[in-house]
Amino acid sequence: MAIKYQYNKTSLNDLNKQLKVREKALPTIKSKESALRMEVKKAKDKADELNAKLRLKINSYDQMSALWVEFEPDLIAIDDVDIKIMKIAGVKIPVLEDVKFLLKPFNLFSKPLWYAEGVAILKDLAYSGLELEFIDEKARLLDFTRKKTTQKVNLYEKVQIPGYKEAILKIKRFIEDEENLSKAAQKIVKDRHEKMEEKTK
Repeated sequence: MAIKYQYNKTSLNDLNKQLKVREKALPTIKSKESALRMEVKKAKDKADELNAKLRLKINSYDQMSALWVEFEPDLIAIDDVDIKIMKIAGVKIPVLEDVKFLLKPFNLFSKPLWYAEGVAILKDLAYSGLELEFIDEKARLLDFTRKKTTQKVNLYEKVQIPGYKEAILKIKRFIEDEENLSKAAQKIVKDRHEKMEEKTK
């Protein structure tokens, strides 16, 4: 990113202000990036844990697979999902609060004994699956923001702050050179003036 500036004191003051803003903001952005990195790791670890638990649950019901043929697929459905929004390091994250199921009435006496347990199993699996989706989304949102924050840290650290420092240094040198030239010119004029005065005496 090319920093636009002019070789004058106004531009020098503006650049100094911009540099101070970035130097002051950098530690805050770095700590946000660090917090986000930690939260992403926690979310990914939690997702791995929930995924393993869900697989175990599904595998534990394998012996019942022959019975599921008797189960009515439209007997249970998800009716509503309660979500709350939580802020983590300034990022809005949807959090699963509750899952409401819609259960079609069925006659316990005409259905197999395991039907009630089957409904409970499906509720548990559906809730676990949704919980995993929410954790995955949390990890995705946090990681996206972390990447953006890392880009900003790199932009400040590697591009803008060094760029402003270099521009400030160039302007200072230019102003110093200009002042030195001005002093030298004044001295030359003064010396000539003195020599002319001596000749006229």
